[in-house]
This record gives sequence, structure tokens and C-alpha cells, in this order.
Amino acid sequence: MEAQPVSPLPKDNTLLIVDDDRAFLARLARAMEARGFEVEQAASVEDGLTSLKRRPPAFAVVDMRLDDGHGIDVIAALKDVRPEARAVVLTGYGNIATAVTAVKLGAVDYLAKPADADDVYNALVAAATDKAPPPPENPMSADRVRWEHIQRVYELCNRNVSETARRLNMHRRTLQRILAKRAPK
Repeated sequence: MEAQPVSPLPKDNTLLIVDDDRAFLARLARAMEARGFEVEQAASVEDGLTSLKRRPPAFAVVDMRLDDGHGIDVIAALKDVRPEARAVVLTGYGNIATAVTAVKLGAVDYLAKPADADDVYNALVAAATDKAPPPPENPMSADRVRWEHIQRVYELCNRNVSETARRLNMHRRTLQRILAKRAPK
């Protein structure tokens, strides 16, 4: 299905995409190029910062958690070199604290992964025209958000069930049952 644009792109259509998931990065870059953006890709914070110094983009899509740091550092650097740039933050681990931090540093929207190209495009273009983007077609369910949060804490605790259960204030056996199930839709 082809994207239904919120409005046309501005003249400066440069876009930097920073994500350490190379397959996702390549797919999103192709999709954004098909929608009229001039895309540059970066797979790390370091690559993103280098790209910003070389050519500050008008738009950016940045993953929150990268192998070598936080995408928030890229957003902050972008706002230093090009204050009017529009940035959207993507993350597999959405929470209120990081959303607030990203917005305070200048991100115009915050999308949970897996975000599709239409959602990203609409967020970027709506931000450029000061219109609110339409709501996502398929938002994550509350069960999926809960599961993602549990998985994130589990990974941060080095896959230690007892420590994860303690931090989540959950019984260890309950957590084991949740971890044994497939991710909800």
C-alpha cells in the first residue's frame, strides 16, 4: 500500500536515519527514499554524529537505544547544529521518562517499534507543517507494551529471572510463565 502523505515535503528533504538494526535501517531508508526524502544512513551514535557534522539534515529518525550509546545524544547534537530540524525517535522500549527527555531535547514525535514507514513519514511531514499526524493504523496493544517492558527489564538484568522479578515487584514464577509465552500481538 502506497503512503498517503499528510502534505508534500519541504524543499530541504534531507533525512538522517540512525538505527543499529541494519535490516530495519535499510528497509526504512528505501521506503523514505520512495517517499521523496534524500536519505543518509548511520548504524551508530558515532556515525550519526559524524554525518551531522558533515551535513546537518532537515529531518532525522533516530533509534533510542543503540549499540554504542543513546539516540538522545544524536537528537541533542542535531538541535545544536540545526535547531529547526525535525526529529522522530523510534524505540522498542517505550516509556514516559525517555519520551519526555526526547521531547525536551527537541524530538517532535516518539514512535514505538515496529513503526511502519507510513507512520514515520506522517510524523516527519506533520511535524514540518505543524499539523498533528493521524493516529497509527495498528498501535501496539496494552499487552504487547507490557510484554516489551518486561523483556527490556529482563535484558537489562542480564536475563536474571530473580533480579528481574524483584525489580518489577513480581513473583518469580509469574515472571517465568510470562517469559515462557510468545509475545502478544
